[in-house]
Amino acid sequence: ELNKKLAENFKNSIVSHGNDPLDALQGIEQFVYNLPQMITHPSYKELLSKRKGISDTAIIVSTGPSLTKQLPLLKKYASKATIFCADSSYPILAKHGIKPDYVCMLERTEITAEFFNHDFGEFDKDIIFICAGVVHPKAIEYLKGRNRKYLIIPRYLYFPIYIKLKYFDFLYNTPSVAHMSYFLSVLLNHKNIIFIGQDLAYAENGNSHPDDYQNSANYES
Repeated sequence: ELNKKLAENFKNSIVSHGNDPLDALQGIEQFVYNLPQMITHPSYKELLSKRKGISDTAIIVSTGPSLTKQLPLLKKYASKATIFCADSSYPILAKHGIKPDYVCMLERTEITAEFFNHDFGEFDKDIIFICAGVVHPKAIEYLKGRNRKYLIIPRYLYFPIYIKLKYFDFLYNTPSVAHMSYFLSVLLNHKNIIFIGQDLAYAENGNSHPDDYQNSANYES
């Protein structure tokens, strides 16, 4: 029994640091590539110091299948709250004329970067795009190419810690982009935090995402 518990704890400790060395190497490579843009843009600390306490209510928009039916209500109350949206819900909100205050990106894959490959013109004015340090460099290229406002925050990982980027602070406890949005909204002192589109389940028709989702509604069905 003791050996089983030891083996289980060893396994959990190892997996907590990642389960794919290639994924880790990709993250390090992309972080290094994004580093010049990170240190020449506003830091996470600056964001918190300048925007803390601006509003009481935050709405965190995820891209579950229920998002579609919630869009009219979100549009009605958009001006009364700060909107944090996932990268994948950003094109959907743009299509429906709902402007987020912050768009967050966490994942390192190229397909995720494509959510920023749009030209929405004036819609993007004053939106702040917040990217984890490991995002695919194409995401940053798309942001730069259309003069969007953005900042890059290193995740709390060994490599960023090793190169002593404490001034820029770190993203902690962010296993998903919804966690990232929640973490930011808490640190910005929002008192009421509302989640929409956070189904964590399939729709009755089996779809994993809304009909307007960029990669198709059944992308993960």
